[in-house]
Amino acid sequence: MNTLAKIEGALPLPISVDDILAARVRIAGSIVHTPTLISQTFSNMLGCKVFLKFENLQFTAAYKERGALNRLLQLDEAARAKGVIAASAGNHAQGLAYHGKRLGVPVTIVMPTTTPTVKVMQTEGHDATVVQYGEKFDDAYAHARVLEVERGLTFIHPFDEPDIMAGQGTVALEMLEDAPEIDTLVIPIGGGGLFSGMATSARAMKPDIRLIGVQAELYPSMYDLIKGENLPCDGDTLAEGIAVKEPGALTRRFVDRMADDILLVTERRLEEAVSLLLQIEKTVVEGAGAAGLAALLTYREQFEGRTVGLVLTGGNIDTRLLANVLLRDLARSGRLARLRIRLQDRPGSLFQVARLFDEQQVNIIEVYHQRVFTSLPAKGLVAEIECETRDRAHLDRLLHALVEAGYESSLIESA
Repeated sequence: MNTLAKIEGALPLPISVDDILAARVRIAGSIVHTPTLISQTFSNMLGCKVFLKFENLQFTAAYKERGALNRLLQLDEAARAKGVIAASAGNHAQGLAYHGKRLGVPVTIVMPTTTPTVKVMQTEGHDATVVQYGEKFDDAYAHARVLEVERGLTFIHPFDEPDIMAGQGTVALEMLEDAPEIDTLVIPIGGGGLFSGMATSARAMKPDIRLIGVQAELYPSMYDLIKGENLPCDGDTLAEGIAVKEPGALTRRFVDRMADDILLVTERRLEEAVSLLLQIEKTVVEGAGAAGLAALLTYREQFEGRTVGLVLTGGNIDTRLLANVLLRDLARSGRLARLRIRLQDRPGSLFQVARLFDEQQVNIIEVYHQRVFTSLPAKGLVAEIECETRDRAHLDRLLHALVEAGYESSLIESA
């Protein structure tokens, strides 16, 4: 253990369960007590009992407003009058803007230029001033600290402040009161504020509870710190809400002392989790909000037989991005496919192929007839057919029928 780790290990934790209990009283009536419900389908699928906490049903569609409100309510009158500033990829921004407007506190938010449009629009919809700067959270954060001094505003950190962590800890209070049989919590980690608060309240209520953190594979910042690794931390992740390069100075203490493990999930698993939550639970969740389910899908053996609580931390996903995720998932599962089929240039050839699709009860969505931009002889042609099937087995039957009929065909892989 290095010297810095020893020093941090000896430092007291900045919040206790009493701070979280006080935060619950403070924010009561202004925050939705979201449901914690068992998912029978996921439980059967994954071999463990799965409870979901629907924080995407908050007014701003994310848990972040818990901590934001707890912090705002403790500002003095002078700070309230001048206003507050924050750096955020979106959900902290919306929570702060919404409750700032309710309380009459001016709010300025610095957002990365890559923030989904829906989050920018929703934040501005709460009368906040939005400044877009830099491509990553860390760029926006540095600029916000400059504006803090220039404008005399109070900076409210998205995760590395005791009042923020205490507010987020109310999530676990509700979960374990509503579903006391939960023995494992799987918690997304970006900066670590949610984990810090939830771990504090959960361990106070159930000292033997298992606490698992989850990070996107592209942004393993807390994973690197705790496990002494040096994995690269960059990329365009679906889970932009937890895309943080530098975890909190305070939150790392909680993760180091309380996390039983930190797991990494791929982009493909995040996409699958977002799609499954919409298909099975009929609920819209952003990439970061689906990280817990992505971990269960990836590391099933670690959770077998346990009673697991997942937090659907937010539902603010751009509709166009959501559409892309769903279509890519359909393609991976074989329910949506594009085939390239070589045909002879003679009357009825496309009709004969279409008849095979009809016989196999495969729905044709789009046909692209290629005659010019091909390496085939002038009398040869290629048809690309996008189609819809029931599942991978159904698609395989179609491909077999095409081969049996003498057609040279291939599946155009995607996603």
